[in-house]
Amino acid sequence: MSAGPVFGEISWERMIRAVEKIKERLQRSVTVLEGAGIPYAVVGGNAVAAWVSRVDEAAVRNTRDVDILLRRSDFPQAIAAMQQAGFVYCETMSVHMFLDGPDASPRDAVHILFAAEKVRQIDVCPAPDVAECDNTGDFRIIA
Repeated sequence: MSAGPVFGEISWERMIRAVEKIKERLQRSVTVLEGAGIPYAVVGGNAVAAWVSRVDEAAVRNTRDVDILLRRSDFPQAIAAMQQAGFVYCETMSVHMFLDGPDASPRDAVHILFAAEKVRQIDVCPAPDVAECDNTGDFRIIA
């Protein structure tokens, strides 16, 4: 008879650390891109959370990844800068990403979307350009 899965203890510290890891990955990515002079915008769940926090802090929800919008012309420079900072570039199933270290999984990554391009062929509109971002906070967002 199988013993079934083994679960760790329920812990506030583990829950908080999981959220902090995503925040740290976002902050490191933004710092690298800004330091290299690469235009970018944070998109996806982090951008929504940042925008919602302006209106109702209690309504903010966590996301499990980091999504960054870049211009394709800036992508080679972004690869070099992110790799120099310890991220590992890979492409899986047509998704460009920077793994958070050599042993990281795709869920521990910074996912790249390209400005002015459709994310999926079925999308009606392309992603906006990074110039359309909101620069009034700690980082640039498009929500």
